[in-house]
Amino acid sequence: MPGQKVNYFHCVLCSKRTKPAERRSINKGIKKYLRRKFLIEAPDNSVMCNKCRHIYRNESATGIYNCNQSDTCTVSTSDQQKSPPSVSLSLASTAKTHAYCCICRKPGPKLVVIPTESRTAVFVERNVLIPPGNRCCPVHFDNGAISSDAIQQIPTTENAFINRTTITELLQQLRSLCQKNEKQCLNFDDEKTFTDTDYKSLLGISKDNFRDICDAVQGFVKNTPARSLTTSVAIFFCKLKTGLSNVILSTLFRTSKSSLRRAISAVRKALLINFVPENLGFHHISRDQIINDHTRPLAQTLFGSVEKNQVILVLDGTYIYVNKSNNFHFQRRSYSMHKGRPLIKPMVIVSTTGYFVSILGPYLADRKNNDASILTHIINSNAESIRSWLSEDDIFIVDRGFRDALPLLADLGIQAEMPKFLMAGQKQMSTEDANMSRLVTKVRWVVESSNARIKRWRYLDRTLPTHQIPYIGDYVRIVCAVSNRFLPPLSSCSSKDQDEAEAAKMLHLSKQVNHLKAFIEENGLQRKSAVWKSASEVVLASFPTLDEEELRNLTCGSYQLKLSSSYMQEHIDGGSDIYFHEEDETLLRVKIQSRHTSSKKYILWIRYSESMVESWYCTCRSGARVLGMCSHIAAIIWYLSHARHKANAFGVQDWCAHVLDAAEVPPAVDDSSDSESGESVPEE
Repeated sequence: MPGQKVNYFHCVLCSKRTKPAERRSINKGIKKYLRRKFLIEAPDNSVMCNKCRHIYRNESATGIYNCNQSDTCTVSTSDQQKSPPSVSLSLASTAKTHAYCCICRKPGPKLVVIPTESRTAVFVERNVLIPPGNRCCPVHFDNGAISSDAIQQIPTTENAFINRTTITELLQQLRSLCQKNEKQCLNFDDEKTFTDTDYKSLLGISKDNFRDICDAVQGFVKNTPARSLTTSVAIFFCKLKTGLSNVILSTLFRTSKSSLRRAISAVRKALLINFVPENLGFHHISRDQIINDHTRPLAQTLFGSVEKNQVILVLDGTYIYVNKSNNFHFQRRSYSMHKGRPLIKPMVIVSTTGYFVSILGPYLADRKNNDASILTHIINSNAESIRSWLSEDDIFIVDRGFRDALPLLADLGIQAEMPKFLMAGQKQMSTEDANMSRLVTKVRWVVESSNARIKRWRYLDRTLPTHQIPYIGDYVRIVCAVSNRFLPPLSSCSSKDQDEAEAAKMLHLSKQVNHLKAFIEENGLQRKSAVWKSASEVVLASFPTLDEEELRNLTCGSYQLKLSSSYMQEHIDGGSDIYFHEEDETLLRVKIQSRHTSSKKYILWIRYSESMVESWYCTCRSGARVLGMCSHIAAIIWYLSHARHKANAFGVQDWCAHVLDAAEVPPAVDDSSDSESGESVPEE
């Protein structure tokens, strides 16, 4: 009848809607059976389907289930596998079917049964239950597990009907997963365990880079019962990147210290055989590749010539600190008077983009092993056949420590570019020498940054034990080969035309004369103090406003601008002032504190107009140059043209307020005033 309520009779056990012919009533024995085995309280008017009633009768007849037991019930293993769905949970689930894929709904026949581990992984990641026996297409699997894209595409229902067997299996799988995670904290066998950021933080390389290195050492590092190949490689790079002790690494990787040492040794030897020779050394790269792919046009324009096919290399020694040795002879030979501690020195040879051409050494650190002596030894011993690789008119960019090797380089026809020296009796470089030194430092900084890139591997930045001395050179070569293979160049430019334009500008400025210096000296403004007046905000209002790009154009670099905030923080806290000339308000005079020596201050002058900063001069060693400027001048120009127009432009924290100063002694307390006033002082 229309509008009449229809009653549906569902089986109390399997929830199937029953027809009248299949519908059976429930007696007290069945209620007790349901209560003990399935924890189901059956109402009085509930029914059971004929199939479930037959299961109950069979179990009662065969004795599998004993209703007379008061507290427990005995269930066989076969019964656990055949237990019908009895619990309804508010969890997402897929449809139970063998005929088609439960992910994309495509029919068979080429379907595979989803393993228990994969079903558990889907439940953990997306909270979706996949019934046992469900199948899917093979394309949804990636490395033996369901792919992440496939997991997101799984169609689900709102409720899940599961039996106690499925619940037990799920709990066992979750328990095993928890035990696995507890026993092995760092597991690199499964790539899904860590993200790409985790790989870079722990190993210093990305996930793809790690995979490439594992392929490179395949066949050289064996899989053992204690560790796999990927675990061995992960141990090695985690050691280099973090610098952690073997005790901590053995805890993190759940392996013994002896096994960990064998893993590090095996990976080190394998990389030296099959990875380092392909990415480091004079034999792995040709001259033309260095010229065409690893030479900045700026360096080629400043010092080289395209017609001569010149190679430009930057050389410098780096320091790896070691513990004091019990061998007194080695202790004396490894002690550096310059650093005041024992160390050894690898010689770093890079291109002008920061590409590591070769790492030679390491060498001892005494007076017989300065940079010039090391370079002389390299050339005379023809290390890595360097003399046949080099050619006449090649260029070496070096620092002043190589000065004793200049005659040898000249004999080989190699052009050496080095910062200028102060002549005897000089306190300041001439404008020409200061400009030429700036050209060298504009290119040479890349080797200092290359050394810093080596020290980013924390193991090489710490003080190493003496038993690691035979392997330090190998570690340095390995990290440099990794940098060449996977890391971007340190020095690059947006375009060749921009690089060449900057080089042409610097060459033009290097030939200019500092007219402000001549003006200061001719008029004796260093000695005259009465002609200078304190500059107010009204006077400084006409100073030009410059953005960061215009400041970099003035300084010809960014290093001086990075120091500006620190210089100006001390300048303002110290109460110093900016002065202007009484006859020329566009000429400023400032006294600024040296950042190295407390007793030394420098005086600088700046001439400007309303639209630009015209000239500058400082009394520091390199303050006469017009190619860029010293850090003292850059700090004042940065403050007047940029920082003072912004709030919180400094950002330099003064930590002196948090540390005691023994020089600040409080005045002594005089107790005589109390006794003179007639008041009695209590005796102690």
